[in-house]
Amino acid sequence: MSYDFRKIEDKWQREWAQKGTFEAKNNSDKPKYYVLDMFPYPSGAGLHVGHPLGYIASDIYARYKRHKGFNVLHPMGYDSFGLPAEQYAIQTGQHPAITTAANIERYREQLDKIGFSFDWSREVRTSNPDYYKWTQWIFIQLFNSWYNQESNKAEHIDTLVAIFEKDGNSQVKAVCDEDVIPFTAEQWEDFPNKKKQEILLQYRMTYLAETEVNWCPALGTVLANDEIVNGVSERGGHTVIRKKMTQWSMRISAYAQRLLDDLQKIDWPQPLKDSQTNWIGRSEGASVTFHTIPSGDVKESFPIEVFTTRPDTIFGASFMTLAPEHELVSQITTPEQEEEVAAYVEATAKRSERDRMADVKTISGAFTGAYAAHPFTKEPIPVWIGDYVLAGYGTGAVMSVPCGDQRDYDFAKHFKIPIPNIFEGVDISEEAFADKEKTVIANSDFLNGLPYKKAVKLAIYELEKLKQGKGKINYRLRDAVFSRQRYWGEPFPVYYVEGMPQMIDSKYLPLQLPEVEKYLPTETGEPPLGNATTWAWNTVEHTVVSNKMIDDRTVFPLELNTMPGWAGSSFYFNRYMDSTNEQEIFSQDAINYWQDVDLYIGGSEHATGHLLYARFWQKFLFDKGIVPKDEFAKKLINQGMITGTSAFIYRVEGENTLVSKNLIGNTSVQPLHVDVSLVNPSDELDLERFREHPLYAEFKDAKFLLEDGAYVVGREVEKMSKSKYNVVSPDSICEDYGADSLRLYEMFLGPLEQSKPWNTAGITGVHSFLKKMWRLYHTGEEGVFHVTDDDATAENLKTLHKTIKKVEEDIENFSFNTSVSSFMICVNELSSQKCSSRSILEPLAILVSPYAPHIAEELWSKLGHTASIATVAFPTYEEKYLVESSKEYPISFNGKMRFKMELPADMSAADIESAVMAHEKTQEQLQGRTPKKVIVVPGKIVNVVG
Repeated sequence: MSYDFRKIEDKWQREWAQKGTFEAKNNSDKPKYYVLDMFPYPSGAGLHVGHPLGYIASDIYARYKRHKGFNVLHPMGYDSFGLPAEQYAIQTGQHPAITTAANIERYREQLDKIGFSFDWSREVRTSNPDYYKWTQWIFIQLFNSWYNQESNKAEHIDTLVAIFEKDGNSQVKAVCDEDVIPFTAEQWEDFPNKKKQEILLQYRMTYLAETEVNWCPALGTVLANDEIVNGVSERGGHTVIRKKMTQWSMRISAYAQRLLDDLQKIDWPQPLKDSQTNWIGRSEGASVTFHTIPSGDVKESFPIEVFTTRPDTIFGASFMTLAPEHELVSQITTPEQEEEVAAYVEATAKRSERDRMADVKTISGAFTGAYAAHPFTKEPIPVWIGDYVLAGYGTGAVMSVPCGDQRDYDFAKHFKIPIPNIFEGVDISEEAFADKEKTVIANSDFLNGLPYKKAVKLAIYELEKLKQGKGKINYRLRDAVFSRQRYWGEPFPVYYVEGMPQMIDSKYLPLQLPEVEKYLPTETGEPPLGNATTWAWNTVEHTVVSNKMIDDRTVFPLELNTMPGWAGSSFYFNRYMDSTNEQEIFSQDAINYWQDVDLYIGGSEHATGHLLYARFWQKFLFDKGIVPKDEFAKKLINQGMITGTSAFIYRVEGENTLVSKNLIGNTSVQPLHVDVSLVNPSDELDLERFREHPLYAEFKDAKFLLEDGAYVVGREVEKMSKSKYNVVSPDSICEDYGADSLRLYEMFLGPLEQSKPWNTAGITGVHSFLKKMWRLYHTGEEGVFHVTDDDATAENLKTLHKTIKKVEEDIENFSFNTSVSSFMICVNELSSQKCSSRSILEPLAILVSPYAPHIAEELWSKLGHTASIATVAFPTYEEKYLVESSKEYPISFNGKMRFKMELPADMSAADIESAVMAHEKTQEQLQGRTPKKVIVVPGKIVNVVG
């Protein structure tokens, strides 16, 4: 019987689905194990062979854990809000929900064909109202909370109100806005309701504020920093500018230190931890306040606060630099400098923050015409603006010390600003000096002669005496902008009374997206929800009503922004634990049983996006007593990338001529991507199909310069991408070789964490292995199934148990690639041994099951079992089968091996010598001579000398 993989795989995929084989229970006597993949955004392109890499690895581990006796939760769902569906809606008018549903259907079909052991009964889709109801619910919890620095956790806003009513806010230690005004309990009592709401917004965990954002006019929305690549939008490559907008923000900065400290508690890749550490950016130093000097044109003095990690260098400050978007720029700029400053501000607005941070070569800036007084010397210091200072980092202003900072040094050199030297015995004629440990301060009044640490302490002490500074810990991490000017996202459960946000009562959630005619912003610049005609909240009926009914008494306007892409992905791992619960986000029984994710697999590109936001939300929910753990995932693995092997044709510059790769020589050519499906394994282009392909209509009549009658393409390893025409679909691989072959091959390509190129030709090796394994169980006449109850031989047992040992070690260490090699060696050895023993072939099927589940299930069934192999106990390694009972010794004479002897493994050195000396071949070698000595190394060699 031949290996009919198509029939076998279809049979078992239907069987698993019908019987709910992989559905996990929320209560079990078994220990729990939660394996999670980062859920995908369902794009229209579907999956390519690079996408399942992490899913296959997690599936192997999930199946292995079931074999080891665990109750395994291995769910899957879809991060289904996203820009692509919205852009398609803008272009075609088709509702994003229709596009998304079709894409999900395609994804599900592809995922099912690969044989994943997902618990589909727990599927979530972030764009479904029954899911985003809980995203909205969490938003309300955040709105109704503040961060108490004394208890170091988030608490209900009512506890803050109680403090205000009793003592005012002078003693409150909270993470809040910088510009909070002190008030007494009596003043609080007298404040009108709107004023109280405005004050509370300055403390809430989510709040409205005017912030600098990345605005993409082409997409009509705000983008997060991680959605911008090389200064343009990741989606579409559109221009991004900086502008101020009133946005919802999340006070993630309250958790900066905890997010930093708790990295030590989780088993995540160190490079990813380093990324988060750098992103959070903790630094110790001082807050220093400079005051601008009034002039004829600008009569008012303005305070400029800076944060510096080097207050010891304050006497070296020869100018100040503000971010071009700093709010003071327009107030302090003199009339003479207005034109230059305005032009510079406008130019900077077109560059993203990441672009500005990465560009260390370009030096640019503009003088405001204003001066600030040095805190100690009172000397005037010129105030400049420069795009290397960011408004959102620190205070948006720096005291520039060119002798101690290279960017300040380069800026000062470029604009011919003085560079005073405040370092003893250091030459700064060529570059700045930044070695803190070797610093001895000079030319700095009371700091002269002091080393770095002492000078820092004294400088802070003197600044505090002047009331112009204090010691401070600063974080680069900024509060996360939480608004998007898009349609296809979670609606905020917010309506407005007198311009102040009010939360819809949780019992009336979800607030569902309205229908709109257009998915673009309105003509007046409002977000797409501004096109909705039924988008007002009736506070009596607790329902959405027509905008015409807005009367600002009982019917009020609803929020027009939607939530960002990361909202739904920041808690989905918890929702999986009880995904069908309509009454609460999850039951306490469910969350307390599953606790957290034991193994999370996904890409490192989410280090400072999803993975940081999810940790933030988890800590908030922990503070509120909603979840039992303050970190959501114990272990994280970043899988590498499967790259594509792109194919290139070469067009002669200025001609409709295509030249074969090896004939290019000195010809000037333009390389062009060509669809890899048109290229054979010998790198030859199928010219007939190429000419007929609609993508290459311009080359239908092209001239081809061939080598030996063939057009040879160029090859290059690149990211697998539709735009590079190097995508290989898992559908075709499953059709031609089977899902088990795909699963084994993706693991066989190399270590999970590394990137590796895809080569379809290589899959034939693992496919041949599966056919050979099938034959091992089908050694009867004409290939019929043949397994006996004969006792296993010592060789059989040795082969099996060394494989058990190796495979278990590999899976526990996530070294899946070397397991595949072990399977191949095992099957080869058992085939050579002509093994048909049930006691060997049954455990072998279980061993292979996590990797190639379809063939394993079929063989298990043929072995007479009616239940699935999925939860059968993993074979137990027994060392005794690997202990050698005998040892083959090379017998040497004067260092040259002459023959070999098989001797008991536990034989003593004296007995080995006696046995060797008594052997007839030894007598032949010695020819009656008595050797000088016999060297015996038990278990290794015997050497007869003389």
